[in-house]
Amino acid sequence: MTSSGAGLRRTLGVGDAVVIGLGSMIGAGIFAALGPAARAAGSGLLLGLAAAAVVAYCNATSSARLAARYPASGGTYVYGRERLGPFWGYLAGWSFVVGKTASCAAMALTVGAYVWPGQAHAVAVAAVVALTAVNYGGIQKSAWLTRAIVAVVLAVLASVVVVCLGSGESDAGRLDIGTSGGVGGVLQAGALLFFAFAGYARIATLGEEVRDPARTIPRAIPLALGITLAVYACVAVAVLSVLGSAALGHAAAPLSDAVRAAGVPGLVPVVRVGAAIAALGSLLALILGVSRTTLAMARDRHLPGALSAVHPRFQVPHRAELAVGAVVALLAATVDVRGAIGFSSFGVLAYYAVANASAWTLDPAPTARAVPAVGLLGCVVLAFALPGASVVAGAGVLVVGVVAYGVRKRVRAG
Repeated sequence: MTSSGAGLRRTLGVGDAVVIGLGSMIGAGIFAALGPAARAAGSGLLLGLAAAAVVAYCNATSSARLAARYPASGGTYVYGRERLGPFWGYLAGWSFVVGKTASCAAMALTVGAYVWPGQAHAVAVAAVVALTAVNYGGIQKSAWLTRAIVAVVLAVLASVVVVCLGSGESDAGRLDIGTSGGVGGVLQAGALLFFAFAGYARIATLGEEVRDPARTIPRAIPLALGITLAVYACVAVAVLSVLGSAALGHAAAPLSDAVRAAGVPGLVPVVRVGAAIAALGSLLALILGVSRTTLAMARDRHLPGALSAVHPRFQVPHRAELAVGAVVALLAATVDVRGAIGFSSFGVLAYYAVANASAWTLDPAPTARAVPAVGLLGCVVLAFALPGASVVAGAGVLVVGVVAYGVRKRVRAG
């Protein structure tokens, strides 16, 4: 029933790839990240959003160039391996798989918290099982479900923007851009908001399932990022205009608080449903991305070789998907990781730092190297602008990965 090492079927066009990227980015992050970012940056929230957008643009451009050159499952794991050497590819893959597995559990628990707070863990496990089953049925089924989720979430976000900007409580004076949180606060806000952008790489990790990848991926990644940036900017401006940076910084549910302050409390349940659906969309895309990187690492025996099997009928890495689903379900059932995924942001930034370093080697021309150089510097700066606990946890995860790599290499050599 299995075919180890077989290739995946190319079925995704530009539209499908853009939708999967949107589903990855326009997820639960925008419903939750604005509060902590405003708390860090104060009046510099929009500057933090701009910093996150610049780094995300550089990362997206580097990822698109690399994905066109290496259209295989695995994303930066493959790019780092091919351009910088096996260790750097492994480090990128390790950062992605470990960090994003925790993110999967966090998104599942977010779904549970919105749908049935008293049974959040049970709902989270059910969500993981259901979405793993969808992914198992083939990439096209995942793309269709993602399309529906993105449509609902965009409709909810549009209603929040219209209600806030159209209310009598909206005040353009609250958009005054300053640096009350200091430069460090702006950078920390950028790092927190970057987590809400991180998702365009999902298109690259699905490179083996995209039709005409050399043309499709470089078009899909900037399209998805551009749409997401426009949506986030509109939402941030609308919510700021009603709450202001101080109130937004103390909001537990920023978008819900904004529509309530705008005088439309009846929209709060709709926003809650939108947040739950957005978390489902993020979870679906995360499981897709982690399983494909797991597939690539298993092919190179950095993970058990059995995980490289591709289902002959559904043409998906079914063992990798089931393994990822099982680990995420176990975490979602037993641990509350929502407050402890800062290291995931650190891991994502480390992942993209490798992507930019890889892209830097593609073309020696100074103009071609400018974007990856800015992206690499931006990733490093934002990673170390995160709260101290997140930096320590993230660095610890990377050290564990390095040790595992060294032990495995020594065992093989012996």
